[in-house]
Amino acid sequence: MVAYGEQIGTDMCLRTMSHLLQYGEPSIRKTVPLAIGLLRVSNPDVKTLDLLNKLAYDSDSNVALSAIFALGIVGAGTNNSKLATSLRQLATYYSGRDETQNQLFLVRISQGLVHMGKGLLGLNPFHSDKFLFSNVSLAGMLTTIFAATEMDTFFCGKHHYFLFFLTLSMYPRMLVTLNEQLEPVKTSVRVGNAIDNIGAPGKVRKITGFTTHDTPVLMGHGERAEFETEEYNADSRVLENFIILRKNPNYEPPEMEKNKK
Repeated sequence: MVAYGEQIGTDMCLRTMSHLLQYGEPSIRKTVPLAIGLLRVSNPDVKTLDLLNKLAYDSDSNVALSAIFALGIVGAGTNNSKLATSLRQLATYYSGRDETQNQLFLVRISQGLVHMGKGLLGLNPFHSDKFLFSNVSLAGMLTTIFAATEMDTFFCGKHHYFLFFLTLSMYPRMLVTLNEQLEPVKTSVRVGNAIDNIGAPGKVRKITGFTTHDTPVLMGHGERAEFETEEYNADSRVLENFIILRKNPNYEPPEMEKNKK
């Protein structure tokens, strides 16, 4: 939790997790996949996916159950094709045997999480570009993860409704622009990877490797959006979720647009 949301701390923490997997006791090993899932919420990193996918076939059923659920947390709402394929293979591997019904049940849960809201929703306690943090959202996520440490009692037992605490952490992955009457407005935005420009002098770029889209647009983990033109002013400094726009009275369209009109 200390490292959560901070990239360098997260990388160091993930390295520590690998040591715990090698030398930890069974009670520790079963919680490591859940901790990895918490560090990579809705962020299907390739290395993390490979590690969790390997643990999902572990001979220790508790480790396998935790890893399968962690795959769902990591890919929540991303529609990640590689992860979806891995979960289908897991479903085939665990189907048809009575002793692996719990694993199969959690594979179905994880498949539902990966396609959460048809890819329009994700799990994210942060908002306003990590400027603000929702305690309620984190509490919902932690409640679910702590419940996952005792799978037989909670998710695979009589208290599977603890999964619904994840709804507290759901956050839209799309950017939708509206006018003051809350009607959809179509405008061009650039979406690219965020740049850490804290302390940089002058007017620095906020994104790199961007592509231009018309709103509404989906934004992945670590991506940021900015307007292509100054035609509209936004009420929010950060472009995410639902944004209300107002016409910029000082905006003058380029000569090409004037000629078209």
